[in-house]
Amino acid sequence: MILPALLTSAGFNIVICVGFMSLYSILRKQPYNLKVYFGQRLAQLQPGQKNHYFFDRLIPSAGWLVKAWEATDDDIFACGGIDGLVFIRLIVFCIRIFSVASVLCIFIVLPVNLFGQGVEQRTPESQMDIFTIANVQEGSQGLWAHFFALYVISIVAYVLLYIEFKNVARLRLEQVIRFPTKPSHFTVLVRGIPWSEGESYSEVVRKHFSSYYNSSYLAHQMVYRSGTIQRLMMDAEKMYKVITETPVNQYVQPIAQPITVGVGHMAGYAAPLKKVASDIGTSVKKHKEKSDMKDQECAAAFIFFRTRYAAMVASHMIQSKDPMLWVIDYAPEPHDVFWANLCVPYRLLWIRKTLVFIGSILFSLWFLLPTTLVQGLVNIEKLENTFPSLRGISQRRYVNIISGYLPSLVLTCFVLLVPPVMMMFATLEGSVSRSGRKKSACCKAIIFFFWNIFFYNLFTGTWWDRMGRLTVTGLKDMATLLGNLIPGQAPFFMTYIMTTGWASLAYELMQPFVLIVNWIYQFVLMKKEGYGDLYTFPYHTEVPRALLFNLLGFTFCILAPLILPFLMVYFFFAYFVYRNQMLNVYITRYDTNGSYWPVAHNAAIFALIVMQAVASIIFGMKNFGTASTFAFVLIIFTSLFNLYCRHKFLPLFNNKAAQDLIEMDRHDENSGKLEEILSRLLSSYNKFGSRSGNHPNDLLSAEYKITRSKE
Repeated sequence: MILPALLTSAGFNIVICVGFMSLYSILRKQPYNLKVYFGQRLAQLQPGQKNHYFFDRLIPSAGWLVKAWEATDDDIFACGGIDGLVFIRLIVFCIRIFSVASVLCIFIVLPVNLFGQGVEQRTPESQMDIFTIANVQEGSQGLWAHFFALYVISIVAYVLLYIEFKNVARLRLEQVIRFPTKPSHFTVLVRGIPWSEGESYSEVVRKHFSSYYNSSYLAHQMVYRSGTIQRLMMDAEKMYKVITETPVNQYVQPIAQPITVGVGHMAGYAAPLKKVASDIGTSVKKHKEKSDMKDQECAAAFIFFRTRYAAMVASHMIQSKDPMLWVIDYAPEPHDVFWANLCVPYRLLWIRKTLVFIGSILFSLWFLLPTTLVQGLVNIEKLENTFPSLRGISQRRYVNIISGYLPSLVLTCFVLLVPPVMMMFATLEGSVSRSGRKKSACCKAIIFFFWNIFFYNLFTGTWWDRMGRLTVTGLKDMATLLGNLIPGQAPFFMTYIMTTGWASLAYELMQPFVLIVNWIYQFVLMKKEGYGDLYTFPYHTEVPRALLFNLLGFTFCILAPLILPFLMVYFFFAYFVYRNQMLNVYITRYDTNGSYWPVAHNAAIFALIVMQAVASIIFGMKNFGTASTFAFVLIIFTSLFNLYCRHKFLPLFNNKAAQDLIEMDRHDENSGKLEEILSRLLSSYNKFGSRSGNHPNDLLSAEYKITRSKE
């Protein structure tokens, strides 16, 4: 990519970001946009207070930046939960590590690259190469600057990662103590309940837990099929039974003369219709009481224990010789349960996961087409040589837009498909919690981004650049080939950071889709309340993006330091934007209790290893064997550091501390609060779609309507 193309892309994105943020500072102050930009705050107010919440329109244009800066960690925790705080800590980690990298690489490494003599022929295509390590001659002593920066950045990353892992693990432990009455502390979810002839699942569950957990077992609630189609089928069956079993002559009224049906004559039918409705209701009630619920039971149930410790022990025990039966895990919080997957047979989950794995591979293969197209647009000269019909494009005035801004824009548009597809895959896998489903989609998106956005763009960029000479060099020196050409891909990723990173922050602030729908509701449909749904934070979209930029920063910081200012701009604005959104827009209905940090830690370790491996290869190419060897040794240190962190902190993310649970149980028992907690526990999951397992034929008098959050 030539320098004018990069500057063109920068100009486009700066104009878009400044325009959107300026417009946001105006729109957020308008009273009719409160539900769009202050959903979190409005949800915390009482109904009578909402009419008085118009003071924000008087805040100056930069007021939201000041409030986002002044907010404490407790404020973020109160609005975004522990997951929101962990995500902000991820952004802070990136700011810290790349601030150190910027000081080292901009002031030490970049001058060495700039004054090197490695690029002999200065062509328009190699304008950006003079800022990279490719411009350093082989055997140059200036490579010690790159080696020094590599070691300092790695050591600082170790320290910061250790501190953050320790702090998040502490937050998880404090979370258990801070909310001692959570229903999930006393409840486990059992799936794979074995079928017994002549007995319902509820009876099987009662016998099993009464026999093996008699002292700690409290009660259970079965899970029933309650989907829309199932409810319609149940209603149809009930009405069919009512119609077939109710005598027709009972409701036949003799009519003396024909009656013209109209508004005035409908009163004549009021009494008979009321009697019909009353009798049908009585008949339905009788059928409810007499119906056998065994056919509607799923092989899943919520089991309540008298103590937290008993629930923890049960969740870690294998209940039978067949590990596919009596599978027990901690139950999600009531608001976190994803009811649609509770009735999926446990034995079918491995088939679903296999199909999802195959689907992910096919989706990745399909995504190679737009990635190859994007790299073709970047290498416009090579594209002309491959397709003669396109010759002359490089001489047009708009070539800088084609090779600079258009490729990253096209890739960004295709990337928009990734989060919803990954969310669909995570749903098909059978996750029983909404937070688990979102975390699974996040992990899948991270792998997809790392491979399709990072690695495949490197490979295709290399292929386009060496298309005519690849058959001559062969594949035996592929490492050397990649080492030579990886720095040349930095300009493309700079434009990608601007288009996908900077522009995404402006889009996140504006919320254009919700804003337009709100205007339609208020000014077209004339609804006073307007439109503004309460969304949960899109971790499956934002966490992969931040970690991808983290990978780009580590990989290119010592190879092409000019990428660091673009990253710093993104992370600095991300810090303010995401804090503002958590404080004002998004509402927290559920979270993973900080489980995103191990994912972020593993991604950062992977990025460190990629940085060190690429540096080792390039040092070897530059005939700098000592640095190459020590860079390879650094990979071993990184692996050992990761292993140490996993052994020290990861168990705290997979389990609860037995000491804390026992002390909480003793405190509740001594203070007399235990019975009160247990009495509320029995109804905690009832209203979310389950029915009492102690009385399998007793239907709830009112069905709970699940309000699904927008994800």
